[in-house]
Amino acid sequence: MSELVTGEAVALELRPAKLPSRALAVLIDLVVAVLVYVGVVVGLVAATSSLDDAAQAALSVAAFLLVLVGGPVAVETLSRGRSLGKLAFGLRVVRDDGGPVRFRHALVRGGVGMIEILMTFGVVACVASLVSARGRRLGDVFAGTLVVRERIPQGRAGVAPPPPPELAGRFGELDLSAVPDGLWLAVRQYLTRMHQLQPQVSWSMASRLAADVAARTGSAVPPDLQARPAAFLAAVVHERQARQTRRPLQHESGGASPVALPPAPGADVPAAQAPGPAENGSRSRPTGFSPPA
Repeated sequence: MSELVTGEAVALELRPAKLPSRALAVLIDLVVAVLVYVGVVVGLVAATSSLDDAAQAALSVAAFLLVLVGGPVAVETLSRGRSLGKLAFGLRVVRDDGGPVRFRHALVRGGVGMIEILMTFGVVACVASLVSARGRRLGDVFAGTLVVRERIPQGRAGVAPPPPPELAGRFGELDLSAVPDGLWLAVRQYLTRMHQLQPQVSWSMASRLAADVAARTGSAVPPDLQARPAAFLAAVVHERQARQTRRPLQHESGGASPVALPPAPGADVPAAQAPGPAENGSRSRPTGFSPPA
């Protein structure tokens, strides 16, 4: 397993994708691109039937470059390295340092890919991937990128340490829905390996991750935990795991809250729950309610 090293000298446990999964992902992307290209060409032929053959040929070449080259570049840029085929197989394109790809990386990969994939039917890309230690094709080498597996088997993932007892359940009201999966993965990897890092590097990386999580949740790191960012991250991860554990139980029970039944006739009703004058004989209606005619 090859390791990616971040700017903080932390090795990330992201495994490079193997050739079969990459080839199948490329095949899915090519099928979708060809279908789109055929549709665009048919539309152009119908719309430009009055033009001469040279103009129609120029439009066909432009459509080819736009769909089969510009399309994948735009998709990789907007999706941060996840095309339709890569999404189906749990793959993603990242930089050599583990960061997300940008337009220049996607442009180089797409330009070189036109030669090594489209013009050579993938032969050059397959040979380059087999020769490379991390399975990179020429487009990845020139762009400084790598295709990795995002789906890591759960049994091989490290176990995050529990938070301090006084922090368990403290962040029950925190909104964690906006935190992306990639950030959760980085936090878990840090928590499982923070004892292998130098203290200064560990504290610096924990502070950055805690700031990212706080920015996503919309709540700042509590003042008493700003000097202990690792404890904050452990408490937030523990809260997320607790919510994921409770979710199936709420699903089974239907998520319905218990309904309070009215007291039986003749039963003693506490004074705090005794009906007031407006409730004797009839229930109070909400504002804006009008009985049917």
